[in-house]
Amino acid sequence: MMNRRDFIRTAGTGAAVLGAAACAPKAAKSAIEEAKAAPELKGEMAQNYPGVSLLGYGCMRWPQIETEDGRKVIDQDKVNEMVDFAIAHGVNYFDASPTYIGGECETATSIALNRHPREKWLLATKLSNFSNWTLENSKKMYQESLRIYQTDHIDYYLLHSIGNRKTFDTRFGDTGIMPFLLEERKKGHIRNLGFSFHGPVDGMKELLELHETYHWDFVQIQMNYIDWFEGDAEELYRMLDEKEIPVVIMEPLLGGKLGNMPAPLAQRMKEREPKSSIASWAFRFCGSYPRILTVLSGMSCMEHLQDNLGTYMDFKPLGQDELAMLDDIAETFKKYPLVDCTGCQYCMPCPYGIDIPGIFSFYNKTVNEATYVTSQEQKGYAHARRKYLLAYNKAIPTVRQADHCIVCGQCLKECPQRIKIPTELKKIDNYIEALKQETL
Repeated sequence: MMNRRDFIRTAGTGAAVLGAAACAPKAAKSAIEEAKAAPELKGEMAQNYPGVSLLGYGCMRWPQIETEDGRKVIDQDKVNEMVDFAIAHGVNYFDASPTYIGGECETATSIALNRHPREKWLLATKLSNFSNWTLENSKKMYQESLRIYQTDHIDYYLLHSIGNRKTFDTRFGDTGIMPFLLEERKKGHIRNLGFSFHGPVDGMKELLELHETYHWDFVQIQMNYIDWFEGDAEELYRMLDEKEIPVVIMEPLLGGKLGNMPAPLAQRMKEREPKSSIASWAFRFCGSYPRILTVLSGMSCMEHLQDNLGTYMDFKPLGQDELAMLDDIAETFKKYPLVDCTGCQYCMPCPYGIDIPGIFSFYNKTVNEATYVTSQEQKGYAHARRKYLLAYNKAIPTVRQADHCIVCGQCLKECPQRIKIPTELKKIDNYIEALKQETL
């Protein structure tokens, strides 16, 4: 059975970067020419820490195109274009991993970045030794990253996805890799050493007990205004702030959900700031805290990049009344029947072929857009019911739908959001079946 790490490397999310023509190094395009079609961007890129852009580029979702044989591959020309535009407007922090996008993320990112002087970009990448944490393999993965990026140093190196001391010991502490990484940091080949955190508050406490030994230079956490007001993000931030450890933020949009809010909540934001996007509220929230090193955004199109640049190049921290509004919105948001999935794909592949993130994404989208069918008493029920079922079958092939879950539990141990995936799938399946039988 293929495990999820092998899936990440081999699945259809991207088997290869485009051919030699796309991969050949080119001179970076003129920022002036590219800026002609862009909205006016004012000001300078905000920084909490000198030399590090407050907006960071998450490279997990580079744009892709489909080849003639049906494979999805990274659109290298588009990646180059967006990297050029980002650097021209002050973004210099780029976050990748050897396992992202079928294992091709680092190559595509390197091609784009190495068209610019090394001092123009800060490289953040990861020791993603999920399936093989031997000392030999971990060293090989680290050295391969240096080779791919054609550099003698990594600016921010992360122990990838740990949530407690046990996970740390298994993949890093007991393998012999930590003395090697500490020596690499001493030599300057690793400029900053930290970890990406996926776990509960108690797990963070365990890992911070190691701070005196390893002197973490930064820590990456999930933080957004929903997790802050209704979850653990505030406590995680405070713990790191107390130790003066810079914080890198992932999932500022909670898997995109905070850029596509339920209509009544989005309306409140639009009434307050008519010219600002819904997503900008989430990015302003994250940037308003001084211990934040950078806020990662997986910008897969130029529109998202330009919108985020508009937020951080003319940055206005949130005031207390705005924070109070987001607190109230977060409380209301949690009452919506949404699944807290961020689309990270860590649960995949399902051994029974279920498209877990696809199902959750479809379901959440219908709730947000108010196409979710609530009862037979609602206006236009028959039409809404047929439309919903047709849309579900179009979005998720029959053989990959929720009714195929047998509750094997494999996905539970992989989910960084700690979602009770079989329970949520059963809930959605029951809903779909009620629509089919007209028993809702």
